[in-house]
Amino acid sequence: MKAVHFGAGNIGRGFVGLLLHNAGYELVFADVADALIDQLAAADSYKVHEVGEHPTVRTVDGFRALNSGTQEAELVREIATADIVTTAVGPHILKFVAPAITKGIAARETSLPPLQVLACENAINATDILRAEVAGLWDDAAGSLDSLAVFANTAVDRIVPNQEPGQGLDVTVETFYEWVIDRTPFGGTPPSIPGATFVDDLSPYIERKLFTVNTGHASAAYFGFEAGLEKISEAMADQDVAEDVRAVLEETKQLLVAKHGFSNDEQEAYVQKILVRFSNPHLPDTVNRVGRAPLRKLSRHERFIGPAAELAERGIVPEALLGAIAAALRFNDPADAEATELAQILASSSAAEATERITGLAPDHPLFSAVSTLVEERQQEGAKAPA
Repeated sequence: MKAVHFGAGNIGRGFVGLLLHNAGYELVFADVADALIDQLAAADSYKVHEVGEHPTVRTVDGFRALNSGTQEAELVREIATADIVTTAVGPHILKFVAPAITKGIAARETSLPPLQVLACENAINATDILRAEVAGLWDDAAGSLDSLAVFANTAVDRIVPNQEPGQGLDVTVETFYEWVIDRTPFGGTPPSIPGATFVDDLSPYIERKLFTVNTGHASAAYFGFEAGLEKISEAMADQDVAEDVRAVLEETKQLLVAKHGFSNDEQEAYVQKILVRFSNPHLPDTVNRVGRAPLRKLSRHERFIGPAAELAERGIVPEALLGAIAAALRFNDPADAEATELAQILASSSAAEATERITGLAPDHPLFSAVSTLVEERQQEGAKAPA
């Protein structure tokens, strides 16, 4: 069995690549980072250090590495004979990996089973995004795309912090992980990946992860940033920050239980497990790393506005989520392009214009007024700040 994985960064090596290796796949990494690919191509193995309650070290070996920017022909040949293609590149990069995947599918022998394609991204239905990109490039002369490839959505969850200097290819990750895959596209023959969970309806699991793990993690980052703390574990050790994060997850729990039918006890147990993960002192995760890209995190269907909007539509005022949104609006990291852009939007637009641009909320939405008030307050704070 062979797997081609796009994205040889920490998540690619420490999560998806590790599970594929453990499943017995011959692993081919693809990335545009020249130095990283050269390092992987020259290495025989790397280690994944799992830290937490039951720490262990796992070795990944027997892999190859290709530069997807300069070795496209070789990459297409690998895809043409692969069993599975996975990605961990970021949802906005999927359009750049789609051409090679499209060419690889078109080059497959018709006698081979359909290529299994899974985008393992931190976004809802990321594989659908990738499939749309491939379909837009597809030439029907190569045959039916649906007969040559199977696209399945996934939900992935593993905290992979910034790595300590000098680790090389080794990766430090938390012991917990979750990889949930929609089994329905496979027609009864899903891939064999020990550790992955196959379900018939992925949407509840996607939203549970997004509105619990991602919402909570980002909340800890923004509340921790306001408190002047450096690490996520330090933020969660602060009683006020921990209480604020817990209040946020109480609101998202209310939504998830009502919307998807999770029992209150089941979702509460999930929340408690997540809070323990955030408090892991062995993960050197910083509030700046987790808080980066605030514009994406504040967008319409993401971790804050998404659940807050749905609660507002149900007639519930999401006070804790609004507090997290206010904290996100105050996030300021000159090294983060989106934080800089957020500050520029706040400085150059009216409160209503900025609210619509940042959140994607329509002015007549029941959440709009509350968020617009937060935006206006942030603008007033910015105006008073010394130049």
